[in-house]
Amino acid sequence: MLKKFLLLTISLIFSTTLLAEVLTLKNNAPKSYVVKKGDTLWDISGVFLKEPWLWPKLWRINPQIANPHLIYPGDELHLVFDEQGNPMLVKGKPALKWSPKVRTQLKDQAPVKTLPLDVIAPYIKYDIVLSGEVIDSLPYVIGNDEGYKSGVDGFKLYINGDINIGQSYALYQKSEEIFDPITQESLGFYGRLLATGKGLRSGNHQLNEPATLYIEETKQEIRSGSFVLPVNEGQLLPSFFTMQAAITSKQAAIIKTSSGVREFGKLEVVMINVGALDEINQGDVLSVKRKSPGVVETGIGPVYTSDASRWNRLANSENSDYNMPSETVGKLMVFKVHEKVSMALVLHSNKPLRLKDIITAP
Repeated sequence: MLKKFLLLTISLIFSTTLLAEVLTLKNNAPKSYVVKKGDTLWDISGVFLKEPWLWPKLWRINPQIANPHLIYPGDELHLVFDEQGNPMLVKGKPALKWSPKVRTQLKDQAPVKTLPLDVIAPYIKYDIVLSGEVIDSLPYVIGNDEGYKSGVDGFKLYINGDINIGQSYALYQKSEEIFDPITQESLGFYGRLLATGKGLRSGNHQLNEPATLYIEETKQEIRSGSFVLPVNEGQLLPSFFTMQAAITSKQAAIIKTSSGVREFGKLEVVMINVGALDEINQGDVLSVKRKSPGVVETGIGPVYTSDASRWNRLANSENSDYNMPSETVGKLMVFKVHEKVSMALVLHSNKPLRLKDIITAP
């Protein structure tokens, strides 16, 4: 009975969109694969599929893999085909070749994850981008119980606004304003997390009685003016994200990285300039593209724009005599959606990605 319930639950999770799409194997897809430590279901599916976000269809319910989340390093997976000719993965035992160098080891007890949730968990829970008007309307820190200009763990902070006793809160500093690199529109202000705490005293804003917040953990110094937002302690991370190809028609770009670097690769958390208003949803997979270098015709033949003379560059306002194609250089998945921006995890890159790289539906 439990097994039937598990199968039904997993099958209901698969979206109708996924079920409608057809799996396409890579030309060099292997017949088998041994799971390695650190693999994710996305990684393994990417070994076989051209569109790894369709991994739920590859890991279909079958006697060998009743639950794809119970795949462990050391398991050998085999690519087979059902009666309709559709590919699927099944588990099998690798053929061991004994030698003096071989020694048996216990199977790694950590099952393979869909995605490294530990990388994105802090952003799911705490990341915010808010308009200036919203930030100005939020409760903020006016001081602390010690009279210091900045606070650390164990302080009691006084808040200019009403809060709930026992509720968890996050404190933020209003950080840089984020602009759309294409339209130059303001997308809001990034909130830099400073600390977390719990409400001790609710306060009374009408009587100018401040609320009291007990600080449990700090990342940076807390100063007067830091604004406060409730944290949903009951928020659960999904056991896996149901991935789907994004449907947005808007061309976007990478505008920020969590690490602050300008070149990056797999597992970097990035911000893109599309959000809920652009039909972006959690689990959307997008392609990262980059326009190929421009080429101009000169008296000595075609040369790259970067190598052309100043005169040749000035003579061509488009910096290229040809409309050079954009090539796919990576894939990312959206895990948190704001109104005008979203946070995404880089799932794959075949060369270093950069700020302002183009983002499109795959």
